[in-house]
Amino acid sequence: MRLRTMIAALAASAVLPITGAQATDLEVTHWWTSGGEAAAVAEFAKAFDNDGAGDHWVDGAIAGSGGVARPIMISRITGGDPMGATQFNHGRQAEELVQAGLMRDLTDLADKEGWRDAIGDPKLLDSCTLDGKVYCVPVNIHSWQWLWLNRHVYEDNGLAVPTNWEEFVSTAPALREKGIIPLAMGNQPWQSSGAFNVMAIALTGVDNFLAVNRDKDAEVAAGPAYARLFKAAADARDLRQGSNVQDWNQATSMVITGKAAGQIMGDWAQGEFAVAGKVAGVDYDCLPGLGTNPIVSTDGDAFYFPKLDDPDKSAAQLRLASVMFSKEAQVAFNLKKGSMPIRTDVDLAQANACMKKGIALLKEGKIAPSTNQLLSPDTSGQIEDLMTEFWSSDSMSAEDAQKRYAEIIANAD
Repeated sequence: MRLRTMIAALAASAVLPITGAQATDLEVTHWWTSGGEAAAVAEFAKAFDNDGAGDHWVDGAIAGSGGVARPIMISRITGGDPMGATQFNHGRQAEELVQAGLMRDLTDLADKEGWRDAIGDPKLLDSCTLDGKVYCVPVNIHSWQWLWLNRHVYEDNGLAVPTNWEEFVSTAPALREKGIIPLAMGNQPWQSSGAFNVMAIALTGVDNFLAVNRDKDAEVAAGPAYARLFKAAADARDLRQGSNVQDWNQATSMVITGKAAGQIMGDWAQGEFAVAGKVAGVDYDCLPGLGTNPIVSTDGDAFYFPKLDDPDKSAAQLRLASVMFSKEAQVAFNLKKGSMPIRTDVDLAQANACMKKGIALLKEGKIAPSTNQLLSPDTSGQIEDLMTEFWSSDSMSAEDAQKRYAEIIANAD
């Protein structure tokens, strides 16, 4: 049964909040539980607790990935037990909840504080907007388009640190001889599909990526450009052999400790390097677009605010949304998270070399939308299932995987 069918009855009875309420506790659910993530989200909690209204952030962290957390969050909202605020990614993940009337309209606050004028990429606010109304506050720009490398792995073994994907692949045999895994990757489904999407943009180009994911062009998905992509993904599958960890941050730890040379992962990996005391450009390098097609994707996180029938909590929701968008909280949070602020009017003097690379690409307009913004959750789930099967075993050929992928795109929404 589709989500909108399940929640239609609840939508009719949702109570609109009022303003002028007192300070209160507010539960905030999210899936940020790794070392770097916890340090980052603590900055939001601290800013909210110190906002002058006496509010208190009640942390509702859910262990596991977004794929684990989102069904729990949705179930609570649709089951009549909503939290004060909840994390989703930019894009269509909360679309049906908004359509059902279960999420707060933040348009008045967004207009009052000039969100659209302050946000660097207007598409980020568009991802929060439905029928002209704003329903979430985007808090960062996360890009998946990175290859992270442990510099010491290469330098200590007499190898040049790769500057692009081709050089990275060419060093793999030498690293294997030293007992080093070339490519670290966890076994969560979203990691498999995420790595594939990074390779798609880097190795086939933005036009082909958009043709497939935005325009749902199955012919391109079944064509020669994507055939080369699937062959490269099959080669990368060999590079990850021996990377027997589950969580993404465990794979990042393999790179940090030198057990693996590199990892395709979003810029949230920087939070783990920072917690480990590693310095960008000294201990590790970062290659946007795998160094082959330097680009950043405008993925990221946003917070939605379910409608509540408690006026005090409803007023606190608006205060939290305002805090999350504030210059001070944006800088503090994103420096810890490894992501880029959504605002262009903040001081990033403390940004490290990797964040500066991302910001420069963003300013140059070398950006691409994420699949979260282009594909429905149903389609994304089908691709995740396929990629999990493909990356976990070499029994599926590149040709067979491409055929199944093209069929998914042909029926995508």
